[in-house]
Amino acid sequence: MNPEEAAAKSNPIEQFELHRLWPFEISGVETSFTNASLFMLLAALGVVALMILATSKKAIVPGRVQAMAEMLYEFVAGMVRQTAGTEGMKFFPFVFTLFAFILIANLIGLVPYTYSVTSQIVVTFAFAIVVISLVVVYGLYRHGFGFLNLFVPHGVPLPVLVVLVPIEIISFLSRPVSLSVRLFANILAGHITLAVFGGFVVMLLGAGVWAALAPVPILAIVALYALELLVACLQAFVFSVLTCVYLNDAIHPGH
Repeated sequence: MNPEEAAAKSNPIEQFELHRLWPFEISGVETSFTNASLFMLLAALGVVALMILATSKKAIVPGRVQAMAEMLYEFVAGMVRQTAGTEGMKFFPFVFTLFAFILIANLIGLVPYTYSVTSQIVVTFAFAIVVISLVVVYGLYRHGFGFLNLFVPHGVPLPVLVVLVPIEIISFLSRPVSLSVRLFANILAGHITLAVFGGFVVMLLGAGVWAALAPVPILAIVALYALELLVACLQAFVFSVLTCVYLNDAIHPGH
């Protein structure tokens, strides 16, 4: 197959397809171990391995791994304190785990021939549902029905509340959608763009006289890859900081 045929047959969406590695069913329910399951497991093991390696020596003068883990710890702790207050530190283990998992999953997805689990809306939506469920459960546990004050801004006249309260409820219910789609769409779009530019390189290499232009998309891929590295870190931060904002609503539901 020549380069032009390979580029024509390439599908930038193919990299997001699920493949069964170990087919399995329980009472007719699909429970197969897929490539997404494998890379989610690798991301989780990556978080565990980082923490184990970082805390194994507990040196006064930290090595590279320990220093990186300590910086990560302080970064997330500062984010939680600034967004949810000191009381929000009770959720630090949850936010730290969420941030580290998404970050490592995003970085793994940038390695060629791997799989980006955060490019699957079902994965990001599951994260978002867990976050919103925690907000609702803790808010009701701590404040009872006082948690509903979240939807009733203080100092607003009653006629305005008739319109404002439904808007606040709709806004709250849309949080898991916006939270999940933001992460999913950014990772998906970035990977598709990289695949498309890679196809341009293959097409130009097989285009005879136009092969001299092949370095142009190659340079674009290098720049896009650097941008995707930034996006991978930034999206983990955005997801985590919004989680802290929503948790702050559970701690302090009044406006």
